[in-house]
Amino acid sequence: MNANLPLILGSGSVFRQAQLQRLGVSFQTARPDFDETPVPGETAEQTALRLAVGKARSLAGKFPHALIIGADQVAWCNGRQLGKPMNVANAQQMLAQLSGQRIEFYSALCLLNTVSDGLHTHVDKTVVTMRELSGRQIRRYLEREPDAVYCAGAAKSEGLGAALLERIDSTDPNALIGLPVFKLVEFLAAEGMEVI
Repeated sequence: MNANLPLILGSGSVFRQAQLQRLGVSFQTARPDFDETPVPGETAEQTALRLAVGKARSLAGKFPHALIIGADQVAWCNGRQLGKPMNVANAQQMLAQLSGQRIEFYSALCLLNTVSDGLHTHVDKTVVTMRELSGRQIRRYLEREPDAVYCAGAAKSEGLGAALLERIDSTDPNALIGLPVFKLVEFLAAEGMEVI
């Protein structure tokens, strides 16, 4: 039974922290130290899962008796992976290319038990259709939602980014924000930590 193991969110994302806070579980955060460079030939789904697991495992030495959540998200559109733009100019260019397009978001999750080395993994696929966007709309969006530059595809769906979207197809609406909560609850229960 691992109900007494501390829960660590291996992410600096304020969006994922807010999602976990809504579950009402006690946790602490730690920034993982893991190279996020894509590997040639990897699919977006493989990249997201490799990064989620790598982030969790990078913290195992620091937290040898814990449950560590690793998460990552990769967007895929027109045959290529889309990362986080990290600045306004890149975000403007990315959003212009995504205007009217269908984008697949792969949100990977893992829960690592550093005592048993047990690992639960899942990748949630969310398909988003973007509205046709003008340059003016893109500029206004980025002015009002500056954190969007730190989101895959520059689409911060939990905020004003919802106005960019025409349709979302998903089995877990939380996954698009960055943390597949439905699976996380299942993984925590499997490790003896009941959310409800």
